Amino acid sequence: MEERTGEMALIAGVDEAGRGPLAGPVVAAAVILPEDHTIKGLRDSKKLSKAKREILFPIIQEQAIGVGVGQVDVKIIDEINIREATLKAMQIALGNLPKRPDKALIDGHPLKNQIIPNEGVVGGDDLIDSIKAASIIAKVTRDKIMEDYGRIFPEYSFEKHKGYGTKVHMEALDTHRATPIHRRSFKPVKYKMPTLTWLSDQKLIGWMGEKLAALHVHEKGMKVLEMNRNCPPHGEIDIIALDGDEMVFIEVKTAYKTNPNMLGEKITQNKLTRLSHAIQAYQQDTEQIDSFRIDSLFVFLKKNNPMIEHFKGIHLD
Repeated sequence: MEERTGEMALIAGVDEAGRGPLAGPVVAAAVILPEDHTIKGLRDSKKLSKAKREILFPIIQEQAIGVGVGQVDVKIIDEINIREATLKAMQIALGNLPKRPDKALIDGHPLKNQIIPNEGVVGGDDLIDSIKAASIIAKVTRDKIMEDYGRIFPEYSFEKHKGYGTKVHMEALDTHRATPIHRRSFKPVKYKMPTLTWLSDQKLIGWMGEKLAALHVHEKGMKVLEMNRNCPPHGEIDIIALDGDEMVFIEVKTAYKTNPNMLGEKITQNKLTRLSHAIQAYQQDTEQIDSFRIDSLFVFLKKNNPMIEHFKGIHLD
């Protein structure tokens, strides 16, 4: 964060998105707007349509003196509780501003242990333009994160409800139990945690392995485009992703009670040939792909943390 030079006081507005959902991170944003900004239609993000928020998002980024975003994932939420996680996300957002503000206006209550002087403004997302802008940045950023998760977990429709406890979401929890991106400290999730025995009984060991593999590549910066693409008569592509400009087709193998060292034996030449034909079928159904590679992920499910090995660029003989 750069020190400010000049006479005009820099005031950052700070707000969050995602305190209430059962899944996904909490996201906060800090925005410094110039006094003479020309952004029209700023409101609390919850009072704007999705289309309007997405129109305002780039306009705010273009006109703002600075924008900072902070994100706290479900593991930290479960460790320190959602209130503390929200405050942490706000502090991260302030720290990610390109310029250090003279003061921060926080929607709600002030931040403790924050070196930047700050003041809480109850209902600030209805009163202060910079807080309104921060609410929009936080909301759109989090929505896009949940839409990415929606491609990994299509069974849960995260792209629609963004992790909130809707009827569709609760029905998915009943059927599939909780995912690794659910907040297990939240009561509706706490009683829907899957065990390895339950996954095995439901024949969902391979299903969970594919989800964990997709989360792994997502966390490594790859964009998951699709899960379980069926390409008859050649079979299924487990994960289709983008690594920069390169398309990646991923084969996932999962072990639970078997020896994880035997997973490599399941990637046979015959399997790779069928996968190659499936990729050709995918190319015919979509646009021509200039560059692609085949990866394999081995997932070994354990009670606490799964083991995941990622092998990039498997070559066909």
